[in-house]
Amino acid sequence: MTGDTVECFNCGRANPSWAQVCRSCGVPIKAVAARSGPQPAIPTDQDSLVSIGAAVGSIIVAIGVGLLLSGIIPDAPPILEPAASVEPSGTPRASPSFIPSSGPPGESAAPVALPGTVTFGLGLNQTTREVVNPTDTFGPGQVFAHSIALPGPFGVSEIQEEVIRIEADGATLTVMQPREGSDLPVNADAQIAGFSVNTNGLISGPGSWGPGNYILRAYRGVELIAEGRFTLTN
Repeated sequence: MTGDTVECFNCGRANPSWAQVCRSCGVPIKAVAARSGPQPAIPTDQDSLVSIGAAVGSIIVAIGVGLLLSGIIPDAPPILEPAASVEPSGTPRASPSFIPSSGPPGESAAPVALPGTVTFGLGLNQTTREVVNPTDTFGPGQVFAHSIALPGPFGVSEIQEEVIRIEADGATLTVMQPREGSDLPVNADAQIAGFSVNTNGLISGPGSWGPGNYILRAYRGVELIAEGRFTLTN
C-alpha cells in the first residue's frame, strides 16, 4: 500500500485509497493502512467472507442450471446415412429372343429355341433328304435346297413353310411366302424332310423374292418347329 493507493488483499490490484470495492475483483476493501505486518492469504473478515460466498454461490447455481438444462434438452437424433442399394442376388437370366409371328392375330411369338433345325445347301440327297454342300448364300443358276430335321417323327403328313424377307433396316419383316397353302409333304414316321428348287425363279422374274436376307420357318399345324436364315444374291 502506498499513500495514494491500496492493494486489494484478494487479487493484489492497486486501487485508489478512497475505493471501497476493488475495481478488479469487486471484493470490498477495508482500510488496511492501520494494519501492520503482512495480510493473510485468505481474508477472515465478515464482509470478505460474504462476498466470497456470494461469488461461489453464483458459480454453483450456474453449474446446477447447466446440468438441469442438459437433462431437459434431448440430444439431437443421429443423422441416418442413406441405405446402400442392394443388387438382387443370383445370376441374371438372358431373355429369349423373339421374332414376330406372321400367323393369325393373337398367336404368340415363338422363341428362337425350337425343337427342329433347318439346314441349307446346294443339293439334296434324295434318299436321306439331307442337304449336300451346305451353305446359306445362293446366287443365280444354283440349286436352293433345304432340309428340316426333328428329334422325333413328324407325326403328320405335311408341314407348312413360310418365307420372310428382312428389310434393309433390319427390323421390318415382310412375308414373301405365307405358310397357308405352302404345304410340304412329309413322311409321318420320318424325322427329316427336304426340298430343292432352282434359284433363278427365286431371285428374278415374276413373283420372285429378289436378292436379300430371308427367314424360312417350318410349321406343324400352328406349331413353329424350326427356322433358319439364308441370303439370295444377284
